[in-house]
Amino acid sequence: MSDVLFTHSYFLKFDPKEHSAMMPYAPIGTLYASAYLQNTGYSVVLFDSMLAESEHEIISMLLSHKPRVVVIYDDDFNYLTKMCLTRMREAAFTISRLSKEFGCMVIIHGSDPTDHVSSYLDHHADYVIIGEGEHTLLELVNHLLRNEPSQITSIRGIAYKDNGTIKRTEQRNIVTNLDDLPFPARHLVDVEKYRQHWKQRHGYFSMNMVTTRGCPFHCNWCAKPIYGQVYHTRSPENVVEEMLILKNQYHPDHLWFCDDIFGLKPGWVQHFSDVIQHHNAIIPFKCLSRADLLLKDNTIESLRTSGCQTVWIGAESGSQKILDAMEKGTTVEQIYQSSQQLHDYGIRVGFFLQYGYPGETKEDIELTLKMVKDCKPDDIGISVSYPLPGTKFYETMKSTLGEKQNWIDSQDLDVMFPSTYSKDFYRALHTITHKKFRIWQGLDFIKEAMSHPSKINKHMLRRIAATGYHTITLPHHMARMKSLANRNHTSN
Repeated sequence: MSDVLFTHSYFLKFDPKEHSAMMPYAPIGTLYASAYLQNTGYSVVLFDSMLAESEHEIISMLLSHKPRVVVIYDDDFNYLTKMCLTRMREAAFTISRLSKEFGCMVIIHGSDPTDHVSSYLDHHADYVIIGEGEHTLLELVNHLLRNEPSQITSIRGIAYKDNGTIKRTEQRNIVTNLDDLPFPARHLVDVEKYRQHWKQRHGYFSMNMVTTRGCPFHCNWCAKPIYGQVYHTRSPENVVEEMLILKNQYHPDHLWFCDDIFGLKPGWVQHFSDVIQHHNAIIPFKCLSRADLLLKDNTIESLRTSGCQTVWIGAESGSQKILDAMEKGTTVEQIYQSSQQLHDYGIRVGFFLQYGYPGETKEDIELTLKMVKDCKPDDIGISVSYPLPGTKFYETMKSTLGEKQNWIDSQDLDVMFPSTYSKDFYRALHTITHKKFRIWQGLDFIKEAMSHPSKINKHMLRRIAATGYHTITLPHHMARMKSLANRNHTSN
């Protein structure tokens, strides 16, 4: 018998695009909360839905562990979770119902529950945690299992129903010293199952870590329901201590630092580089950053000496007009400069691109394509503008939204507000951008192969072969997109 069964609502199986990519990471936010509760003496188990086939797999754990409380604690550090996908919301509702059928109290935490409290309380949840979760969760479990504190109203950061009326308690302050938190409870996860999937699909094993919480920047489309407009960071020493545990105990080939922004604090990356080299803790990693931050001091050099292999940049658009409308706070020139400098240091570059922001024209789209061609990122990720509750963008577009206000899964890409072009146009543009990117990349590989035959490898040959396919199929998609562009976008 266990006190608490943790789970989360992101099922890789329910997200076709991500399931096809098969790059699963353990729910690190869930594991932080599990460790925090476990360190106070509670017995804790985990149903990790990431690699599960369906919600009903939790039944065997409910039967075997007989938990008194089920905590659906979504991973705050998984950007897919922060997208508030309706398929995962449905999964949470199902898990809540199944848990209640076994007589468990149900607590839910996450971005979507924070934005849609009433929906989750209407679907069998007893409590929704609002904001950062660890301290609130401990107090709530203490109340439910130990009657401490005796008054539910004294617990900050929760919502619940009282005689059919939703009650919210005072907001809880967030944790400022992240070094005080225990490391994630990775022993609860079937690490070998993750390793097997990574090795079979990609030939290496990647694990995830996080060094910060929050983001202080003001991109008006970025939702921040958990931490708000703040930013706190772990010390480099604390991060390296955890890396050494991973290196010695789990032997990953690669890490993903899944912070919203890696190394924002001035001097942090430089100090991290010194500490990680001193302790011989280097593990190749990828991270996310901003074009402007990368250009400060010797940040890029320090990333390289820390073991960084790839930096993903929120480039978004090649049009300064669109970046300014987004209140991004970066310039196209900075994107060009940071990309070049990263490549100069041998660091791969990834671009996140966003189409469909209000006011975007054909000329703006062409500038984005030009930026991709000129900067030569090693990979790209494409989305369309997606208004999420709590953002300035959402408030601006709220009156124009229809019945559908969340994507079903991460490949949905529906434009849910009146835009320059139709949703079908942007889906076609998504395909065309990828094809052009692969063609440009393939041509560079051909030049490289001709100049340096000794560098030819299987990856390069596959990309060169794919260039022909994309070149042949591109005109058809271009013709379709042109046809769609000529139609009214009122079909949205």
